[in-house]
Order: sequence, then C-alpha cells, then structure tokens
Amino acid sequence: MEYQGFFIGLMLEIIIEIFLIAYINKRSSKKSAVAKHFKYTILCFIGWCVGIEIQIFVINFVPNISPLYIDYIVYPFVALAPVSLFYTAASMYSNTEFKSKKGYSLLFIIPILTIFILWTNSIHGLFYKVYSVNTVETVFGPYFYIHSIYTYGLFAVDIFLLIRNTVKHSGIFSKQSIYISIGVFLPLFINGLGMTVLDMNIYVTPLSLFFTIAFMSIAIFRYDFLNVAPIALKRIVNQMSDLYMVLNRDYIISDCNEPFEKVFKTSKSKIIGKDFNELEFTKKLVIKNKNIGNYLENAQNTNKVYKVDAQFKDSSKFFNIEISGIFEKKECVGILILFKDITQHVLDMETLKQNQDTLMERERLASLGQMIGGIAHNLKTPIMSIAGAMEGMTDLIKEYDESIDDPEVTKEDHHAIAKDMKEWVTKVNSYDSYMSDIITAVKGQSVNMNDDNSSVFTVGELLNRINILMKHELKNAFVTLNVLTKTSEKTKIVGNINSLVQVVNNLISNAIQSYDGVPNNVIDLIVDKKDDNIIISVVDHGKGIPKEVQAKLFNEMITTKGKNGTGLGLFMSYSTIRGHFKGDMNFTSKVGVGTTFNVIIPSK
Repeated sequence: MEYQGFFIGLMLEIIIEIFLIAYINKRSSKKSAVAKHFKYTILCFIGWCVGIEIQIFVINFVPNISPLYIDYIVYPFVALAPVSLFYTAASMYSNTEFKSKKGYSLLFIIPILTIFILWTNSIHGLFYKVYSVNTVETVFGPYFYIHSIYTYGLFAVDIFLLIRNTVKHSGIFSKQSIYISIGVFLPLFINGLGMTVLDMNIYVTPLSLFFTIAFMSIAIFRYDFLNVAPIALKRIVNQMSDLYMVLNRDYIISDCNEPFEKVFKTSKSKIIGKDFNELEFTKKLVIKNKNIGNYLENAQNTNKVYKVDAQFKDSSKFFNIEISGIFEKKECVGILILFKDITQHVLDMETLKQNQDTLMERERLASLGQMIGGIAHNLKTPIMSIAGAMEGMTDLIKEYDESIDDPEVTKEDHHAIAKDMKEWVTKVNSYDSYMSDIITAVKGQSVNMNDDNSSVFTVGELLNRINILMKHELKNAFVTLNVLTKTSEKTKIVGNINSLVQVVNNLISNAIQSYDGVPNNVIDLIVDKKDDNIIISVVDHGKGIPKEVQAKLFNEMITTKGKNGTGLGLFMSYSTIRGHFKGDMNFTSKVGVGTTFNVIIPSK
C-alpha cells in the first residue's frame, strides 16, 4: 500500500486528538473560552487528517478518482485551522466566555476565499495549475501563494501569541513554555525543509502537526496548560495561610490554592469546572449572613469588598470571607473568594473573655472580702445592743411579774414598766432594721457586676447603702465622707442598684487610698441633677493621678497601686456604667492637688 506509513501515522494522530478532546471535556468548564477554541483547533486537525486518510485510500484503491477532489474536503479544515488556533491563543487564561473583537471576523475572509477558489480551480487554475501529492511535481497557481502567505503568517501570529501568553503567565523557562514552543516550531521547521531542500509530499504537513498535538498534550496532561498560572505566583498563594477560590462570572470554580484543598479536604481535580453552589464542601459551612449569593452577584458590578462570617458546622474552623470582583479594563472577568482563617483568633478571644471574667470575679471577691471586715464590725454593735436590750427586757419582765401580787404597786407603776418595755422594743426594732439594711446591702454586693437585672431605685436608697458599706473602711482610715445632695433623695434611677453601689464604693476606696494613710482627710460625695442626667461625683484632695496613667485609665487594666492593685476596678466600673446604665464616666486630676471622678447616668 502506497503511503502506508503516513496512513498509520495519521491514524495514530487522529486517535490521540480524539482522546485529547475527551480529556478537555472532562477537565475544563463547558464555558471555558480557551478550552472551547482549542477543541475547535483539534477538530480542524482531525478533519485534515481524516481527509488525508481518505485521499490515501482513494490513491490506493480507487485510482479513477482524482486525489484533488479529496482536497476539496480537506482544505476547509486546513484554511480554518490557523484561525481557530488564533482564537485559542487570544483567549488563553480567560476565565469567562471569550468576547471576540469585531476585527477578528475579518480573519475568515481569506479562508472562505480559499475554499471558493479551490472548489472552482478547474475553471481558472488559480490554486493549482498542475496537481500532485508530491510538492516538487506540483505547479501552484498565483492564489496558492496568497493562501500560503496568509496561512503561515497567521500561524506565525498564533505562535507568537501562544508563546507570549504562556511566558507571561508561567515564565520563559517554564515547562509549559518549552513544550509549547517545541510543538509549534517543529512542524514549521519540517515544512520549511520540505518546501526548500527535501523532496516531500503534502502528507508531511498534517503529520508534522502530530508533534504540535503531542507536545501540547504533554503541556496539558503533565503541566496543566489550560489552567496555567505564574510559577512564582503559585508558590506564593500555596504558602499563604489564607484560603482562596476563583470563580468565573457564572460561579464556575476556575482555581484555588493548596491551603484551601487541605482545609476543605478536597482537590482541584474534583472542583475545577464545577458550580460553586452545587459542591458538597459548601454544605460544611454555616454562613451567618445567608445572602452570600447576592454578594457574588454584586461583586461583579462594583469594586466593593463584601464580608461575611462563616464557620464549619462542628465549630472546628471559623472564617471571615471576603468576596470581590476581579476586573480587567473595567470589565469583570471573575470573582475572588478569600477565606481568612480566624479560628485561632476566635479561640483566643474566648480564652481572653474567660480570663477576664476570672479576673473580674477575683476583683469582686477581693472587694467583697474587704467589705466583710467592715460588715462584721457594723453588725457587732447592733447585736450587742440587742443583747443589752434583751437583758433590760428580762429585768422588766421579772419586775412586772413580782409586782402583780404586790398591793403597794400602783397603776402608775404598771404604766411606767410598760413604757420602759416599749422603749426597749423600739430600740430592738431600730437595731433589727439596721441589721436588715446591712444584710440587704451585703447580699446585693455579693452578686456579679455583670448582673443585668434592672429596677427603679432612688438617690436616697443609693446613698443609704453606700453609707452602710463604706462606714467601717472610712472609720479605719480616719477619713470623713461628706455627702452633699443637690437634688431630691426621691429622684429615681433605673438600673441595677448593686452594680452602681459597687462602682461608687470603688471610687471612694480609691479616694481613701489617695491619701496614703494620712488621717483626718475629707472625701466629698456630691449628687446633682443636670438636665436629664444624675451626676455622682467623688472628690478627693490626695496625690492625684500621674499624666502617663490618665490616658489609659478607662481603656486598659492599669493600676497605680503596684502589686496591691489589679487595675480592674476602674475598668469594670467604666464598663458597667457604659453597658448597664447607658451612661458615662470622666475625671479630672492634678498631681498633688486631687482627683474628681464623675459618674453620669440618665435619670428616670
């Protein structure tokens, strides 16, 4: 069989090309422009090779049919191959449907004209004057040279675009660039030899294109030519701690990095080309903001970055997701979804909150322990007074019992005894009321400052509790609390009275400590009402607060008491007034002169 070697070689090329189309269909998105145009290019090569196979068959088994007629079938594929390859090169690395420029349609003029002139060659001989499958025996018409110059010129442009885009996106020394360069230059070299030096037939050209397909296949199979990214960029994104995913405008996944694959336990081969909304791994996520679909749509129209919080259903991972459009020349070409892993931050914040709660509880217990000493002293006096009253009552009862049968005891004597008993009962009731107030105050201060239970109480009730709880500490420090009420004690306040008592008591304790144990000093507690606010001021005339501490006083857990302080008192007080009473705190201080703290809370 004549040209048997070419026949087998072309058959092998056809099989490889069909396999390659099947592989591209499986690996790439149906809407991928470069994949679509590359498949068209391969189809042109397949049509070319199939036509040549038919021509070889005709030469060997149907000699009465001119091989030229088979060229009529082959040349439409030959003429369109460089145009299709041009579209492939122009749409390389496009994540969305390729938009052809108006001028590109002009590329079809010469191929269409070639087909028409070839089909009418018997009339004018513009394409072939003498036809032969051997190039040295063929006499070409004038139009053939126009066709050849155009075809090889367009192939040269295609080669330039292929190599330029490959080098641009993956580097001049990348394996993609090397294999593609070999694939496009080798056929040109062989054809050049065939047309100038060696005696070759027309079957060399399609067969030499086998090398193009072979080397491009290596680039696709081994080095992912259809999904090329710069090598340096790939290294960077794969070493990022953040996860990312790239979608095209139809929400088809076109890329992701290795950290994404590891965290979501998937691989590129499983997700590339798939719809983002239909993948299983997205079901692991709990999106706090359910309208992520709207963000994906909006990201294509603005440069704004949309943020949503998400976590795995088992709370093993937490993310801050940023969604933004990818724009080139003001046109959206895709969507970037960046997953910032904030798991450690969330865990640290939970630990910090737990530690803060522990520190605040310690501060509260320390304050409570300090208060217990004063309470014990405050309770001791009324208890001893009640015991004395009981002794007096016992004596009166005994005296009254003995006087019942005594004829000398007059009615006036009985009334005198009853009066004394009534006085003792009144004293006991007052002592009992005082103890009840102390117990109520202590019980209130034993609760957590974070208690949100609110009630309505008066300025008088507030001052009464402060006086009871601070009496012993003031007495021991030889400091006088001067209470000045510039508003009615019946003025109402809404909130948790226990929290406000602890805040004011903390300010008074700080004021006591500002005197450094120097006795016979005064602290002013002033309650005033201005507009709709109650202003509670604690004024001392002590050492003042250093300037370097003043700026941090309410913002950090800072203390001027050294190892004896935690810095939680004012920090907690400020947080309580802001959070529980919707109020504010401020202060003025001058070193060596004194400090004034103002608690400002809305009145009822």
